[in-house]
Amino acid sequence: MAAAFLPATSLRLTPFSTLRFLSFFPISNPSPYSLFRPRRHPLFKDSPANARRRCFCTATSVSPSSSDGKNNHGNRIGSKVGEFRKKLRIAEVKGGADEGLGRVGQSLSVMGWVRTLRSQSSVTFIEINDGSCLSNLQCVMNPEAEGYDQVEAGSVLTGASVCVQGTIVASQGSKQKVELKVYKIILVGKCDSSYPIQKKRVSREFLRTKAHLRPRTNTFGAVARVRNTLAYATHKFFQESGFVWVASPIITASDCEGAGEQFCVTTLIPSSHETTNTSIDAIPKTKGGLVDWSQDFFGKPAFLTVSGQLNGETYATALSDIYTFGPTFRAENSNTSRHLAEFWMIEPELAFADLDDDMACATAYLQYVVKYVLDNCKEDMEFFDTWIEKGIIHRLSDVVEKEFLQLSYTDAIELLLKANKKFEFPVKWGLDLQSEHERYITEEAFGGRPVIIRDYPKEIKAFYMRENDDGKTVAAMDMLVPRVGELIGGSQREERLGVLEARLDELKLDKESYWWYLDLRRYGSVPHAGFGLGFERLVQFATGIDNIRDVIPFPRSPGSADF
Repeated sequence: MAAAFLPATSLRLTPFSTLRFLSFFPISNPSPYSLFRPRRHPLFKDSPANARRRCFCTATSVSPSSSDGKNNHGNRIGSKVGEFRKKLRIAEVKGGADEGLGRVGQSLSVMGWVRTLRSQSSVTFIEINDGSCLSNLQCVMNPEAEGYDQVEAGSVLTGASVCVQGTIVASQGSKQKVELKVYKIILVGKCDSSYPIQKKRVSREFLRTKAHLRPRTNTFGAVARVRNTLAYATHKFFQESGFVWVASPIITASDCEGAGEQFCVTTLIPSSHETTNTSIDAIPKTKGGLVDWSQDFFGKPAFLTVSGQLNGETYATALSDIYTFGPTFRAENSNTSRHLAEFWMIEPELAFADLDDDMACATAYLQYVVKYVLDNCKEDMEFFDTWIEKGIIHRLSDVVEKEFLQLSYTDAIELLLKANKKFEFPVKWGLDLQSEHERYITEEAFGGRPVIIRDYPKEIKAFYMRENDDGKTVAAMDMLVPRVGELIGGSQREERLGVLEARLDELKLDKESYWWYLDLRRYGSVPHAGFGLGFERLVQFATGIDNIRDVIPFPRSPGSADF
């Protein structure tokens, strides 16, 4: 009998442990592709602290016909799933007010990727990062350490994945309080010398071509952690506020914005598994020569959603307060640092609410998530403050601490016309505000304070926004923040059936496509409001990253759909 190691689980090492014995069964010809070959002894040899825990047997054999785990023939035929154990991360080792000094003397195992390696006459320093925090764990090895021959042979290079076991000691250096004195190193995965992410700095443009490797850099690792924290804080805010999360569909037959900039979803052309050399004549057509959508998958044209708002409204009229948080798509041919073809949107809907309630919710949400990031991503935010945007922590603190202001679109136009500043785009009532106008208002006119512009002309806003009593404006709002401009856009929704139908007719939108949306106004309609927030814009705002393609793992833009 030989012990079989299952790599998918065996990499989750705990202090004093190595690979878990997950199951026991005869092995005659072990696979040559296994990460760890079967062994009859623990991976790490006994140490005094490890004498009682040299092997974790997390699988117990059982049999449906026997309580002792054996069938009538004495063979084990099944095993229980082992207990999941959270890995010890470098962030935990070096975390806390004492920066790890409380762990001095502890023996532990750490897994990660080599960031740097430098050898001296009698000692080698290896810095390891596991992605849990910005800082690396410095590991100190001498030639007596088991596995040191791999270091001497040049097998351990930058980018390689390793597992090290050692004892935490106080560091003699000034950059860290503690380091790991290694007595065993295992090379888990070699790294080819062509590895493009070396210690020298490279441009973000270059790293976009290496999107599968760029999370290993300081900048993109920090962005990923802040993005994760913002997502968590988003759910936390709405859940604590009594909202219900709703999964809105990605495929839709309606255009929420009415702009027509949608990706078509169809099976009338070859799929990715078929040849692309198909004649256009193969697409079914009507007698009039038009595309016969009745033969398509959904029996009519379908598109990737540009917003989950309309679907969210249906649940808000049943559950009161809901929010959606998912991917959306725009087929805008905009190859700029501000646009993506695929991005994530946060879209809450509040029943029995007006525009004032909407603005209050948006303000509370933004202040909550920004404060959460400042409190829980201190190391990453200090990195951004030093290397990306000096003063970003102060800027974000102002958002948390300062009161938000509001003014009407009409007042904003007057303010811009009186400004002693020349703008590239014209300022005129009835035209939408451009980014330069928005940033002037929040950064200069109001000294870095967030500002909400409300009551926009209805001609420049979507069909679903509630018409104000003046007949010229709608109850819409945009939240402007320093450095970004518009961050949040929202409105009170039109709850009056007749007014909404007239608006659809005015914009020549097909009412049949919105029959279910109109039904919400027929059956127990209520005043309601909501807003939309582009999540990537929020990540930009929180990190200072100037290009939106650098705050999403795999950016999609015109001519770019790699990875």
